[in-house]
Amino acid sequence: MADNNLRFCSLFVILLMLLSANNDSSFGRAQEDAPAAFSEGRRSDSALVPAMFIFGDSLIDNGNNNNLPSFAKANYFPYGIDFNGGPTGRFSNGYTMVDTIAESLGLPLIPSYSEASGDQMRYGVNYASAAAGILDITGRNFVSRIPFNQQIKNFENTLDQITDSLGAPDVSQALSKCIFFVGMGSNDYLNNYLMPNYDTKNQYNPQQYADLLAQQYSQQLTRLYNLGARKFVIAGLGLMGCIPSILAQNSNGICSEEVNQLILPFNTNTKAMINNLGANLPGARFSYIDIHNMFQDLLANAGSYGFNVLNRGCCGIGRNRGQITCLPFQTPCPDRNQYIFWDAFHPTEAVNVLFGQKAFNGNMNVVYPLNIEQLAKL
Repeated sequence: MADNNLRFCSLFVILLMLLSANNDSSFGRAQEDAPAAFSEGRRSDSALVPAMFIFGDSLIDNGNNNNLPSFAKANYFPYGIDFNGGPTGRFSNGYTMVDTIAESLGLPLIPSYSEASGDQMRYGVNYASAAAGILDITGRNFVSRIPFNQQIKNFENTLDQITDSLGAPDVSQALSKCIFFVGMGSNDYLNNYLMPNYDTKNQYNPQQYADLLAQQYSQQLTRLYNLGARKFVIAGLGLMGCIPSILAQNSNGICSEEVNQLILPFNTNTKAMINNLGANLPGARFSYIDIHNMFQDLLANAGSYGFNVLNRGCCGIGRNRGQITCLPFQTPCPDRNQYIFWDAFHPTEAVNVLFGQKAFNGNMNVVYPLNIEQLAKL
């Protein structure tokens, strides 16, 4: 399995080296101008919160890798084929899950850290980076990426600008009402534990590795709390054994139970972690998005949700269209709303919208103890 992943990465690296689809913005642009305050008086009248700050990986990245020397990019067609404005760096044909959540909260789409400056930060910033992990070493096969620790440092840079503009007491009050969305962990498995060029699998059994991740994760979320975060939304991991990249590695094309079992301790630990943090960090509230249950329900009831294609990507090459992910200017499937997976690793916009809506106002089978709407109104 991991050898196939390495061959995929090698091929994708060569193709991306030939790709010249970059925009002119600078990664440091987010530090140029002091932003306007994200206070209640400045937000949209319909917004439930002043702002949302987003941390994660390629599932919610919206362009932070575009100008990095990285092989984990999606700023080329057909990515963004259904997004107004075309390719942005989102690993989707259109919206990501956090785009749907932002709109549900009454906020505009949240800008990437690499592009946001001045008044663009008014409603929050997206720090997510493709190939990023909880562990700093995760994703090094893609060269540059922005690990969670660095994403938190980037948030500190944003915070310094806002504090200079607004003053510490007002910033603290505003931050306590903002949503902090965090979706980390998938790359710590796909681009670390399961990769042959890492020794992680020889150092830790699955439970030990999940414990290591939970320890790091808890420290990182506590750092955000100490910086002023109070309302946390934490996304768990889905059925990673069912993504086209993994399906393509099995001749029978069925989900890898080995991979699905591998990540279960991570989800279990994450739920225990946020319960512990909620009990020990005064004023902190947590919502856990059970992506595992969402995906399980989606695969079991795909037809009732309008999906007909469960086991291959809309854009990709090889078995299950998952052996090589979506290539520059490749023609994707025309019926994208019927596909669960957009490429070898990521869901389609239709799934992202569905999951975003469930996270926002779903029941406790998929998001608990509060959905995002309930959390926002606290």
